[in-house]
Amino acid sequence: MASCRFGAVVLVAVCALTLHCTSALPAFALGLGDWVQQEAEVPVHNTETSSWVHLSRADSDKLVRLTVALRVDADRRDELERVLLEVSDPDHLRYGKHLSQDQVTELLAVPAARAADTAAYFQAAGARKVETAPNGDMLTVTMPVVSAEAALKTELHEFQHSEHTKVQIVRAGAPYYLPAKIAEHVSMVGELLQFPRLVPKKVISVGSPVKWANSCDARGCTNLVTPSVIAQRYKLPDQTLPEAHQAHTSNSMAVAEFQGQFWKKSDLDGFGTSCHRDVSVAKTIGDEEPHGGIESELDIEYIKAVAPEIPLTVIYNGQFSLLKWANQISSMADPPLVHSVSYGNDEKQQSSARYMYTCNTAFMKAGARGISILFASGDQGVCGREGCGSHFNPDFPAASPYITAVGGTDFEGDDIGPETTWNSGGGGFSDTFAIPSWQADAVAAYKQSPDANLPPQRMWNNTGRGYPDVAALGGLKNPYCVNVGGTFEGVAGTSASCPVVAGIFAKLNGLRLAKGKSPLGFLNPFIYKNPSGFQDVTSGTNSAGGESGFTAVKGWDAATGFGTPDFKALSGLVMGIQALEETTLVV
Repeated sequence: MASCRFGAVVLVAVCALTLHCTSALPAFALGLGDWVQQEAEVPVHNTETSSWVHLSRADSDKLVRLTVALRVDADRRDELERVLLEVSDPDHLRYGKHLSQDQVTELLAVPAARAADTAAYFQAAGARKVETAPNGDMLTVTMPVVSAEAALKTELHEFQHSEHTKVQIVRAGAPYYLPAKIAEHVSMVGELLQFPRLVPKKVISVGSPVKWANSCDARGCTNLVTPSVIAQRYKLPDQTLPEAHQAHTSNSMAVAEFQGQFWKKSDLDGFGTSCHRDVSVAKTIGDEEPHGGIESELDIEYIKAVAPEIPLTVIYNGQFSLLKWANQISSMADPPLVHSVSYGNDEKQQSSARYMYTCNTAFMKAGARGISILFASGDQGVCGREGCGSHFNPDFPAASPYITAVGGTDFEGDDIGPETTWNSGGGGFSDTFAIPSWQADAVAAYKQSPDANLPPQRMWNNTGRGYPDVAALGGLKNPYCVNVGGTFEGVAGTSASCPVVAGIFAKLNGLRLAKGKSPLGFLNPFIYKNPSGFQDVTSGTNSAGGESGFTAVKGWDAATGFGTPDFKALSGLVMGIQALEETTLVV
């Protein structure tokens, strides 16, 4: 199996690489060694290229919450990956034998002293509160800005997004450091250097003329994708039948939302009434905000449009911290089983090896516990936020080997039917992660296809993990009807595709749970062994208007994966995973 992990992170203090090694240490850091720069390969904020505008130095008394990821020993991480793949492989005897939270903690075996020493350092620096995650591999540190700056030898600043001007975050305006003895314990402090990609406002669209009738009462949904369009195309159960509303008590799903993207009950109620679906939120985790947002209400309205019978949790974070979100779900004793996340960035854009390594560890922990995580593949085609230049820019986390990436499509014609690639749907090959074993055959077949018309080899990594894995409607030709602020309008993007696919897999979990079977967990090994569960997309290229991109062909491709879901076919396939699950091993 081609390993997808990074090598062990080795932290070495090399004074020649920084002018700060000889700087005086504060009293609380004395005896802990020289300063060691963290995530040294990540550039600090660049005003010329960033979509985030610098506002000012953060107020010294402002409280910040830092997610400190502790180092997980390489052999323990290898074992986590081995277990993940075994419990996720439908052909393995351990399929569905997911770990408990305590079993994950035992497997990781992070020394208690590693957390204790790191916590003591931040407490000595002035932390108000330090919380250790149940798995013992992450700390949540709450401290004033002035104390955080001293502990990390950096400066914290306020930034505002250039388009979404209500959204502000705190990030480091300079490199950050830790004393050598603490740096030995820490993988990274997130997300001091990572600036999230927000969905451009231009994804709002009125849609093209279509032949299908508007099944919602709101006139604003005319010519737009509605819940009934999704149901017809992806062969969902008839909502008029009683069994369509039956839910297993153990089933659950969630969406992740970030600053400025909350929801209003009046918007959800209005959408549900107009489009004849139960669109409600069962539970909210995180601070609530008084206003709704396009992204969050799109997520909620369509994951519930697909699976109205399944309780939905909204996990909200105000500071765009993917690590904090991952820590939240890992810390839950009973986390939702399916998670839809519309969040990402280019791999090379403020995404260090340690950052991606740490996120991947969190994704593996979730999968080992039977949790499915789906990410939108991005809305800039092969080029990413930074543009193509001489090389495509793959997305992260979409290109992670430990999550399911969802790409985007449009209808080929003006009615509900075959789909084609949305030309701006994210897809391609990772520059960081190798081709995982469960994908190797599909990727090889794609590269050998005479119809692939692959881009010049210099533009992409021939040995990288390919994405997306699957797709759903999300293009500008066929935007979704969403109720935001009392107005029904069209919204497009893979952030529409992702909650639809997540809702479908949540429904599939429900079928399995009702028969006493395990949830699906990490989805990709199942997906790649069951391409017949998807409606193949064989046309279009995700060039985003550029000269080249990846073309959809028969079978898996780096534009739409295996295509879009067929719920009826998938229902039979997920219920057919039984021979090994029900076999007693005799030795």
